[in-house]
Amino acid sequence: MSQRLGAVRRELAFVIIILSVWCWSGLGADSPKSPIPAARSELSLAVFDIDATPFIGSMMAYDPVTNKWDLGLRARGLVLLGAGKPIVLCAIDWIGIANEAHDAFRRALAEAAGTVPERVAVHSVHQHDAPDADFSAEKILLEAGLPLRQFDGGHQRATLCELQEAIRMALPRAQPLTHVGLGEAKVEQVASNRRILGPDGKVRAVRYTTCKDPALRAEPEGTIDPVLSLVSFWNEDRPLAVLSYYATHPQSYYRTGVPNPDFPGLARFLRQLAVPAALHVHFTGAGGNIGAGKYNDGAQENRKILAERLADGMRRAWESTQREPLTAERVSWGVQPVALPLAKDLNEAELQAALKANDPRFFLIGGPTRLAWLRRCLAGHRIDIACLRLGSARILHMPGELFVEYQLAAKAARPDLFVAMAAYGDYGPWYIGTAKAYEEGGYEVSPPASNVSPAAEAVLLGAVRKLLAD
Repeated sequence: MSQRLGAVRRELAFVIIILSVWCWSGLGADSPKSPIPAARSELSLAVFDIDATPFIGSMMAYDPVTNKWDLGLRARGLVLLGAGKPIVLCAIDWIGIANEAHDAFRRALAEAAGTVPERVAVHSVHQHDAPDADFSAEKILLEAGLPLRQFDGGHQRATLCELQEAIRMALPRAQPLTHVGLGEAKVEQVASNRRILGPDGKVRAVRYTTCKDPALRAEPEGTIDPVLSLVSFWNEDRPLAVLSYYATHPQSYYRTGVPNPDFPGLARFLRQLAVPAALHVHFTGAGGNIGAGKYNDGAQENRKILAERLADGMRRAWESTQREPLTAERVSWGVQPVALPLAKDLNEAELQAALKANDPRFFLIGGPTRLAWLRRCLAGHRIDIACLRLGSARILHMPGELFVEYQLAAKAARPDLFVAMAAYGDYGPWYIGTAKAYEEGGYEVSPPASNVSPAAEAVLLGAVRKLLAD
């Protein structure tokens, strides 16, 4: 019976893949009051927003879905029109979108918006009671005749089809875009560095997103970026969309079997209520080595507390927003394709042997995604590092679970500009530490957590500097 059920599931997965190929062929009361000069612009903005919550019985990254919560998962974003080919930005409340899945999302959204994949940025927010997507890993398991587990892409492809339709329906409703707003605020008592160093300069403990050890919670915050960046789009004095960027892992607690957007999703929801005229989209910054562990002992009440603190930072960034006219000449999109160096422990023969033997450890170390990433890199795959220029602002779009030092370095490179960063683009690399971090050790840079080598720092910072040079 189990063999027959497995065969049925594999056949169903192939059907889903075939169907997916066919599918792809009001101003708030606390608004800033700064005066704005009149501006004429041919720019316009379309926004889209869909439910991305998996159905009961499907697999999330860690557990099957057993129920649903008051707030589900969202996939939302915008299409910027009038500055060359359309530009698409999208954030999804999933743990990660990796390898061929990331390619597929960019292609499909590009097709729906009438643009090219190079001008599409897709990011996950990285909540953990949520699905992931990796069509490369799915293909590897299908070919091996093994259960797909969390790599069954049925729900993910259905979401992708809905995203395409949402974009197509949004384009005719695009609104004139005349101004961009930029604001910042420090978020209090949310982020803390996860890596606690000893006297020898090596990591002696990891302060995870839930930390029950009072001694570790008493340690200093460490290196973080406490600043939340807010970018808003306006039709004269009416807000159309608000994008927030903040660097931290977005977990309060998880492994509940119930999909939920955790405290960043709650904060986003609170701000949506406060400024209902605009669509609020949240991006997780370079928070690979950042979490709420100093301020979170795992008590479920902390989800609300962390959400309110983050929402307060969003509010203050909104209130500090300064608006400036935006014309097509002040908007551009730059891309630097990079080949990330592979982690030394990645060995195709070993991974293939573990897959063939159906070794349980192969799944414990994320073997399907690691093998997929390895094969793609060996085939010459490159990742696009992108930068959106909006007047005096630069928004960087980055892959993987970047360490916060990348975000701080980008801001330091151009202190004369407003610089924000969205990480968790292509999830294939997993953690991306600094070169120094690999010497210090610790969970994030030890096998199998990172799929790149220390040389990735020079590659990524080189691309960032080129993009910020304009």
